[in-house]
Amino acid sequence: MFFYILIFLAIFYLWWRWKAQDGQKIRDLTDKYIFITGCDSGFGNLAARTFDKKGFRVLASCMTEVGAVELKAATSEQLQTVLLDVTDPDNVRKVAEWIKAEVGSAGLWGLVNNAGIMGPSAPTDWLNIEHFRAPIEINLIGLINVTLHLLPLVKKARGRLVNISSTGGRLAVWGGGYFPSKFGVEAFNDSLRRDMKAFGVKVSCIEPGLFKTGLSNRKKIIKEREAIWNQLPPAIRKQYGEGYVQKDAARKEKLVQMLQNTNLSPVVQCMEHALTSINPHSRYIAGWDAKLLWIPLSTMPAAIQDFVLLRNKAELADPTAG
Repeated sequence: MFFYILIFLAIFYLWWRWKAQDGQKIRDLTDKYIFITGCDSGFGNLAARTFDKKGFRVLASCMTEVGAVELKAATSEQLQTVLLDVTDPDNVRKVAEWIKAEVGSAGLWGLVNNAGIMGPSAPTDWLNIEHFRAPIEINLIGLINVTLHLLPLVKKARGRLVNISSTGGRLAVWGGGYFPSKFGVEAFNDSLRRDMKAFGVKVSCIEPGLFKTGLSNRKKIIKEREAIWNQLPPAIRKQYGEGYVQKDAARKEKLVQMLQNTNLSPVVQCMEHALTSINPHSRYIAGWDAKLLWIPLSTMPAAIQDFVLLRNKAELADPTAG
């Protein structure tokens, strides 16, 4: 009995020590600059407003003028906005030069790569290469380009790099460019983390589950699928059957209603920990669905993954047609 008590006490001590270290945070946020991409709405918008209140010197990029104006109106005079299309190399270069002038000798404490889109999602045999291009250009290539331009400033500050990936970077649920782009973010994040260790730069990856943001707009997703469906060859439409888009969407909607997180703050809390903790995590999992379903499922054998995910797809009318 005494042996088991010792084991319990040892485990409790190690847990307590880990929690104590995990809770240690940096001070003097007011002199630290952070740059966040994709602040028009969703995670980026909430993060910009949250970190502005906490005293960070926030530089927030938006894709649209409207998004920038609305964010500026909701924050302090200290927060600055800039228009950025991460797929435009010249725009990225100019924004990087502007940031360099703003941060000066202090360098950039934090870069939060949040900008991203879902892009068209549909069965792979419905798609062409252009359907894959936009999400990969924005979510992956754009993220890498922004990082490369700002990396010298983060190294100067011995700061933090935070890449917003997804549970979709660990488990591909349907066809399209979104999931390949997020798998790429995971790989880039891992190599970057190892390369930056010697410079004292901490690199973290956040993997949100299913959250209610513009990316998960059901009407937009269905509209895009219907547009793709209308361009399909008759043979493929016959294989899937008329009404397939609506039937499949109805099945997926049940899962979305059951799993979707409506509160965006868990993702922003992960960003905050990554930016302010003395010992930030390499990975953060955000959302109860991510913790209980998607991440555990991603570690299971392919046969189990396929069984679970295929139950959420509508049946084909005649796979042998054509």
